Amino acid sequence: MGFLQDAPQLAHPHRNDRLLTALLDRVFPSKHRAALDTDLDALGDYAQMAWERSHRTTRRKPVLTQWDAWGRRVDRVELTTAWLEGPQLTTRHAILAAGHENHEHARLDEFARAYLYHVASEFYTCPLAMTDGAATALKASGNQALIDRALPHFLSRDANTFWLSGQWMTENAGGSDVGHTQTMARQDADGQWRLYGRKWFSSAVVGEAALALARPEGSGEGATSLALFYVETMDGAQRKPQLIIDRLKDKLGTHELPTAEIHLDGLPAWPLGELAHGVRQVAPMLNVTRTWNAIGAVASMARAISLARDYASRRRVFGRPLLEQPLHAQTLADMQAEFEGAFALAFEVAHLLGRVEQNAATLQEAASLRLLTPLAKLWTGKMAVSLCSEALECFGGAGYIEDTGLPQLLRDAQVYAIWEGTTNVLALDSLRALAGNNSFAALRRVITSWLGDAHNAHASFAIHAALDAAATHMDAQTIERSMLEAGARGIAITLARCAAAALMARAAAWSSSRGDERPAAALRRFLGHGLLRLSDLSGEDTRLLLE
Repeated sequence: MGFLQDAPQLAHPHRNDRLLTALLDRVFPSKHRAALDTDLDALGDYAQMAWERSHRTTRRKPVLTQWDAWGRRVDRVELTTAWLEGPQLTTRHAILAAGHENHEHARLDEFARAYLYHVASEFYTCPLAMTDGAATALKASGNQALIDRALPHFLSRDANTFWLSGQWMTENAGGSDVGHTQTMARQDADGQWRLYGRKWFSSAVVGEAALALARPEGSGEGATSLALFYVETMDGAQRKPQLIIDRLKDKLGTHELPTAEIHLDGLPAWPLGELAHGVRQVAPMLNVTRTWNAIGAVASMARAISLARDYASRRRVFGRPLLEQPLHAQTLADMQAEFEGAFALAFEVAHLLGRVEQNAATLQEAASLRLLTPLAKLWTGKMAVSLCSEALECFGGAGYIEDTGLPQLLRDAQVYAIWEGTTNVLALDSLRALAGNNSFAALRRVITSWLGDAHNAHASFAIHAALDAAATHMDAQTIERSMLEAGARGIAITLARCAAAALMARAAAWSSSRGDERPAAALRRFLGHGLLRLSDLSGEDTRLLLE
């Protein structure tokens, strides 16, 4: 029959994930572990089933039907199978509800579930992130009427009462620059607020609710005059006629996710709080959605590495498996070491978020979370693209063929560097965090505490040396703000790698005491790749190169 190649098989994403298992063994309360493991096993089963199903079925995209056969405007969106299964999976396994329990490990519980579900969900986790963020913003607002109305739906454990929430911020005139928002909020004769305008990039348009930025009529210009509003999108089984879906976006990746351009033509709305400073009210949501982004990026990396490693054991070249070819083995080991750093940082941010929300964190931990969140998001977002690209190369030509399902990993990975703030936006946000509340000193103290648990002199020396270099670099640049901003990426990635290395050292010490030396090997290789990513930048060179 000629040449036949075995396809890569997906190892069980829970039972074969030693990093997740070690993390939960180390920090998660034993009294809650059995219930969590049951759900994680089930989500891992679903992930394996979804991977196999993807090879038996033709991939679909959402389809928008704007008019029915009799001329009525319906704006009906037909979803993929995974999306139709989403409400049941989400509620049955308490993916969102777990994160809002009243204990310090709640967020770790939630994000362990999300990590296993993410890739199989076909980015149904995007509206889950928006919904989680909306629930968090509502809690922070103190608006009890909206809390009582929406939270039981957002955190429901019953698919029949579960609601998704969107996040409608982006408009044609500005993405991250929300000060150009043109959507207007007007009160009618009955005092009901209504929204009028166009939102250009609306994920979770199929949800039952959303949070939207709008400018109250008569208020001033700029971002400080914006207010944050809660809206509901459905009237029974029908979409409200004041919400008009113009089209679905044709995107590079995340094809199954229905991202829309919409018009709001008098959609009823309720302000979360004061009719100003809406961007400030969005802040609690961003901490959550950026953490979801980091966990999603790590989940995609985990999938790419799992498939590449399995394939390397099946594919034979020059008389032996790829896994036994020295250069290929080196490549896989380098990928694994970088992934372990990303995993450590993303899950530490998730765990720390829960500790801060439950007032269980130290003052230094709480201060460092403001900095660690954008660091984790931007670094894992960029790494996901490079690592998934490397993984596709591990399959040779098969990695470039659509019906293997592999190219989707790379296309989808590109979104992590864009959602919730691009790399540059997050790097500048990191600078703002470094400028306030003595965040760098707080981060250094937290890193020192992690290293204190590691008892690793080599790692400690390398990390503190890199932190010293970053501090010197920032001090040298403070005279000229433009130069500091120009080097913001390098500063952010250096700090992210330092934090990740310290966390890897702590995890390696724990695992080594139990006879597992693999995390220690990952740490050595990660340190060998270097921690510093600082750049000596010339404004004149930049100007010349852009002429």
